[in-house]
Amino acid sequence: LLEAARTTPTALWNDSSDLSELKQSIAFGGVGATCNPVIAYSTIKKHLDVWRPRIEAIAAANPTWGESQIGWQAVRDMSVEAAALLKPIFDEHNGRNGRLSVQTDPRFHRDAKALADQAVEFHGLADNIVVKIPATKVGIEAIEDATYRGVSINVTVSFSVPQAVQAGEAIERGLVRREAEGHDVSRMGPVVTLMVGRIDDWLKHVVARDKLFVDPSALEWAGVAAIKRAYEVFQARGLRSRVLSAAFRNVLQWSELIGGDLVVSPPFKWQEIINASGYDVVEKINEPVHEHYLEELNRIPDFRKLYEVDGMTIEEFEDFGPTRKTLRQFLEADADLDALVRDILIPAP
Repeated sequence: LLEAARTTPTALWNDSSDLSELKQSIAFGGVGATCNPVIAYSTIKKHLDVWRPRIEAIAAANPTWGESQIGWQAVRDMSVEAAALLKPIFDEHNGRNGRLSVQTDPRFHRDAKALADQAVEFHGLADNIVVKIPATKVGIEAIEDATYRGVSINVTVSFSVPQAVQAGEAIERGLVRREAEGHDVSRMGPVVTLMVGRIDDWLKHVVARDKLFVDPSALEWAGVAAIKRAYEVFQARGLRSRVLSAAFRNVLQWSELIGGDLVVSPPFKWQEIINASGYDVVEKINEPVHEHYLEELNRIPDFRKLYEVDGMTIEEFEDFGPTRKTLRQFLEADADLDALVRDILIPAP
């Protein structure tokens, strides 16, 4: 990881704001971090010895707050502390890296104004915050608005080339509008995530559900194929946001992207696996996915939808299978965090 960070433009971000993991990731060459409701809930639950008294203190200081307000304040506190670890990197990279992702409340997924307003609020937590907004029709509207208002965006809930391109162009419109009013955008650091492992997960589900006969090894390449295609389009169109690879399921989702001016964000366990592998760093971003795998994948209708730039309209994004599945998972994580706070404040008799 450190060799790749030092010898290629590919940036390593940690897929968690867990402070102990983030410190080690920085030692591996990490220059940023991402988070989402599932990761935030899991981190708090994993470190209840730390977070139980802190949640109790938040509740005591805010006696009228409900469970959700208390839980989200804990997430804010976690994010600010993780952002502080990355601030020297942020200053060194002039805002391009050294950022900590905070995700907007998934319960706002139907309200573009609420998403953009919360993005502005989170932007104010620290200089080096990047805010996650989902790549749905509503989210695309919020992404442009928040970018125009000066927020660096990390596009999330994104599983296709059409979503990535539409989001990248929305960010570009926001940047152009901001520049037209004389604002400096040079320290903004937007990224557009493709949840590559969840692409693989979804297509494996579709193949099993629809009883399709497909070479199973091809299914390990779907996410890689999609992000390579998105990267190619971003470079050709001159979009200033960088593509980000997340939701790792195999090492190809790191090794096949090395050499690109993009971000890879593996969970810490994958960073440990990569570092212990003895793998020689080789630039592969411009190596195409083998034609056999693409031929096999193109037999799956949902792959064609996610791989072609015009494979889906913006109206179709929210109904795409992995989008629905992930939005539901993030909403469930919000509910889980509420329940965790409830158990701390009102333990069962």
